[in-house]
Amino acid sequence: MIPSSELILNPDGSIYHLNLMPDHISDTILTVGDPARVAQVSRHFDSVEFETTHREFVTHVGYYRGKRLTVLSTGMGTDNIDIVMNELDALVNIDFVSRTVRPVEERLSLRIIRLGTSGSLQADVPIGAMLATEHAVGLDSLMQFYPLVETGLETEIATELQQSLGLPFAPYVVRGSDLLREQVGAGMVMGNTLTCPGFYGPQGRVLRLDLRQPDYISQLQNFRHQSAEGEFRLSNFEMETAGYYSLGRLLGHEVLSLNAIVANRATGEFAENAGAVVDAMIERTLLRL
Repeated sequence: MIPSSELILNPDGSIYHLNLMPDHISDTILTVGDPARVAQVSRHFDSVEFETTHREFVTHVGYYRGKRLTVLSTGMGTDNIDIVMNELDALVNIDFVSRTVRPVEERLSLRIIRLGTSGSLQADVPIGAMLATEHAVGLDSLMQFYPLVETGLETEIATELQQSLGLPFAPYVVRGSDLLREQVGAGMVMGNTLTCPGFYGPQGRVLRLDLRQPDYISQLQNFRHQSAEGEFRLSNFEMETAGYYSLGRLLGHEVLSLNAIVANRATGEFAENAGAVVDAMIERTLLRL
């Protein structure tokens, strides 16, 4: 039995942060960072059957062309993704009455698709592009607390990047769902996403504070890893994808991160109408589900 201090439920029986009951979610879940973007997605639904808001977590559940979908806001950062992924998994794979994990044969695998904004690291990944993440590289510390097992290629990339940047810690590298990327990401730019633990310094932005490594951005842009699978480079960065991919692997869920490119750090540009770029990605994704 999982203690009440570990599996925390609200008085109505819903899970602590998301404020959701097991029957409130579908098997396909669209996630967004901004709570206001939930309605930007659900306005395309034919009908909405359920809505709830708790802190930064806003959830709408409804139907799009006969398919039941959930759209959920997460807020920013892998610390929030730790909450979201663990609580979504608990909703389908833990019995809230007995407080026990369901038997292996009864466990469900969710399809989780992140619809997020991102900045490009490369001049040839332009503003307005839609990018599907193949590998995510985490510069945060979340995986210091979980037994993530990386493939040989993932470990090679992580080690080489650590050495290249002179980092005092090892990044973690995780491949996302090939199944979802082929289904939903077909025709999009394919790339490898760097997940940063902040928006300013960790993404190489300078306002009043200088960076410890003045050439940080150029090092990221020029990083290459050669393997039998081809050349690996970093294409964009944001603040959540590596958390999604690593927890998805550990918990057994199919996870894909889609990125609307609204800034290009190589050219110094920002999208004049970032909302339109996001709208186009939302509509394209819904049609493919």
